[in-house]
Amino acid sequence: MTLNLALFGQNFEESKIESFNDKVKVSIGADFALQYQSLDLVGKMADGTEFMPIGSGINLPTANFSIYGDLAPGIRVTLETYLSSRHHNEAWVKGGYLLFDRLPFLKSGTADKIMEYLTLKVGVMEVNYGDGHFRRSDNGRVIVNAFVGNYIMDAFTTAPSVELMFRHNGWLAMGAITSGNLKPELVGWSNNSYTTYNLMKELAFYGKFGYDKQIDEKLRVRLTVSPYLQDYNHRGTLYSGDRAGERFYSVLVPVTAGKDGTDIKLNATNGRWGPGGFTKDNSLMANLFVKYSGFELFGLFENAKGENSNGDFNFNQYAVEALYRFGKTEQFYFGGKYNKVKNDNDENVKRVEIAGGWFLTKNIVTKLEYVNQKYQTTSYSDGAGFKGMMLEAAISF
Repeated sequence: MTLNLALFGQNFEESKIESFNDKVKVSIGADFALQYQSLDLVGKMADGTEFMPIGSGINLPTANFSIYGDLAPGIRVTLETYLSSRHHNEAWVKGGYLLFDRLPFLKSGTADKIMEYLTLKVGVMEVNYGDGHFRRSDNGRVIVNAFVGNYIMDAFTTAPSVELMFRHNGWLAMGAITSGNLKPELVGWSNNSYTTYNLMKELAFYGKFGYDKQIDEKLRVRLTVSPYLQDYNHRGTLYSGDRAGERFYSVLVPVTAGKDGTDIKLNATNGRWGPGGFTKDNSLMANLFVKYSGFELFGLFENAKGENSNGDFNFNQYAVEALYRFGKTEQFYFGGKYNKVKNDNDENVKRVEIAGGWFLTKNIVTKLEYVNQKYQTTSYSDGAGFKGMMLEAAISF
């Protein structure tokens, strides 16, 4: 119902609801993903500790389940659930939100005219910061990602939010507020005492401004800039809010894990690098998307600076994806992605992904990828990382 299918070109925000029905209409959607992983580990931990060895085989299959309800003309509710993920074997809710493309309960012609250009979203939802999250894998929903991996500094979280977006003739502007916290809390326990949290002191503000236009039959151009500002949060999760886990399993885990009682399955974010949870953050992401006939280019630049438990941080991320889609309905594709993150301490992580894929139908995709990720950080020996092949298949409807 809201699938972004590469077969029909890249989609971003949900389209305006065009069909209006006075009756309640319910539909469902699901996503299933399965991987075969064959990766080699390179290097060691900085203190000389070896990495835990890993084999080759099938990773834990993942799945999502969504329910959509059209409640009134221009009003839709969405409930998203993870059925299986690296963090949980049981089903658990990702989030749910209410979308308003019209306000029929006001019975106002003026309101109807205004809402031709506006969309209001309210609820616990995927925060619409930047455009990178539209091209990433989300647990079982990997069909929108031409590659296997997500971005190294992965800006993705779900949180209570309110978003208001204006769209007209290609121009878009969005303003939003959020708690910026994956798990809302009113009270915490630390240092043998209770700490209370006040939402009004921890609000984050974010937005998106840009232009998105299908210039002619062959050419589409989109350029957006997205700021994210939060002066204080006891546990901001913009860069630590993905509960599903990274797509590369069990990489760069110290060999001591498991022996000391640590659950090695909980190393779900290995393969990412960035500020993690923070108390203060000022981020900015700029994205460029160009599609001309079968050629597709997506660029990302991001700066994140603020404070976390380690003190001040300042990270820059660069990424570029280049794809060529071909076939009668562009059901085949081939391309590469380069991603680099660096900080002010001359540390950096680089990743190269080369992939090809085949959409058997608009709902079924299989993709094969070579990945090579290297670290120059204080946590690992120089040049440590992982490389090898990934095969992924997915169904989404």
